[in-house]
Amino acid sequence: MLQQDEFDLKTGAGLIACPRCDALHVEEELPEGVTAQCVRCGHVLARPRAGAFSQIIALAVTTLVLVLAAVFFPFLEISRMGFGHGTSLFGVALAFADGLLAPLVLAVLVLVIGLPAARAGLLVYTLLPLARGRKPYAHVARAFRLSEQMKPWSMAEIFIIGTGVAMVKVGGLARISFGPAFWAFVALVFVSIASRSFMCATTIWDAIEDAGAPTDGREKIEGTPGA
Repeated sequence: MLQQDEFDLKTGAGLIACPRCDALHVEEELPEGVTAQCVRCGHVLARPRAGAFSQIIALAVTTLVLVLAAVFFPFLEISRMGFGHGTSLFGVALAFADGLLAPLVLAVLVLVIGLPAARAGLLVYTLLPLARGRKPYAHVARAFRLSEQMKPWSMAEIFIIGTGVAMVKVGGLARISFGPAFWAFVALVFVSIASRSFMCATTIWDAIEDAGAPTDGREKIEGTPGA
């Protein structure tokens, strides 16, 4: 490990780049409750919080439960003139599994259901041993990097907005009742927002390196075995 205030411009060791404006800063160990901001654009670079790992794990498990509820519970029911029909997202997928809309349904399920569930699972895999003070699992750096790459592609919020717009248009033709799955999706949006507010990627990367797990090699100094 490099000492405090030491950095290497050639390898980037000891430096942190702002994800918004790419300004370089010297990386420092921050005490809990202290926030580091970019000197150029003010973007938050690091914000360690006490118990944040446990809170993120709890929110990730909540996400998995809500995703299961959103898939298998009734999503909505449409009724008109005494006739009604309700369905779940799983039922919709089965109904269009053999039609021309099958690729679209598959894409919706992957973006709306698969990615949030996969990202929640990767976060639990990454943070569970760190929160307990144990050695990280194998390939933890790859798992956390993949979870960060999934973040922009999670479309649960967009799906809820699109569903709301569609229901406004259909509302004049039939009576619509939202099922438990719809409200699970609404809760999923708020849980996702809460998880992002608690999570600091820089702090997690530092914890992975401090636990001895290999990341990109920057935790090793030149000349040490395996560097």
